[in-house]
Amino acid sequence: MSWYQAHASVSLSLIRETGIDLGAPIIDVGGGASTLIDDLLDLGYSALSVLDLSGAALDTAASRLGARGNVVRWLEADITRTTFPEASIELWHDRAVFHFLNEPDDRTAYVRTLSQEVKPGGHLIIGTFAENGPEKCSGLTVQRYSAESLYSQFSEAFEMVKTTTEAHQTPSGSIQAFVYCWCRRRAA
Repeated sequence: MSWYQAHASVSLSLIRETGIDLGAPIIDVGGGASTLIDDLLDLGYSALSVLDLSGAALDTAASRLGARGNVVRWLEADITRTTFPEASIELWHDRAVFHFLNEPDDRTAYVRTLSQEVKPGGHLIIGTFAENGPEKCSGLTVQRYSAESLYSQFSEAFEMVKTTTEAHQTPSGSIQAFVYCWCRRRAA
C-alpha cells in the first residue's frame, strides 16, 4: 500500500480550489480504500462515487465509514471498460490509476470515458508518478509523466488550469514524486 496517505492533502486542496458546489457529482477513480472520501464527506460534499477494481478495497472504505458510507456510490469496475450517463460528473479525481495504464488502447479508452462523462466546464484532477518517480509500483510497471506530457493526454477536451507536484512519503518511508494536473472541460 505504498500509495496510502492519511489525508490526500494535495487532492483536497485542488478540489476545494475548483469552487464546485458541495452537491456537485464527484467521482474518485481508483479510490478504493483511500481516505479522500472520508475527508470529502467531512467537508460537506454529498454526491460522491468511488470506483475501483477491488471490491475488497471498496468494502474496506465502506466499512470504515459506517453509516456515512451509505451516501456514497461504490462502483467495482475497470475504468477502461465502464460508462456512466453522459456529462454526469462535475469533478473527476484520479490519484495513481492513470500511470498504471501502459497500453495505448487503455489510455485511449480512459480519456474517451473521461471526456464523455465530465460536464462541460467540469474538472479533472489527476495525479501520476512524475518523471523522476518510481518505474514500478506494487511490482507493476508504470508510466511516468511531466506536467506537459500528462496534460497532452487530455488536451483535446480539457484546458489546463494548474499543475503541482508532491513528494509522497510512503508508509515504509521512501519518497515517490507525483505530478498533478487540474484541467477544465471545454464547452461542447
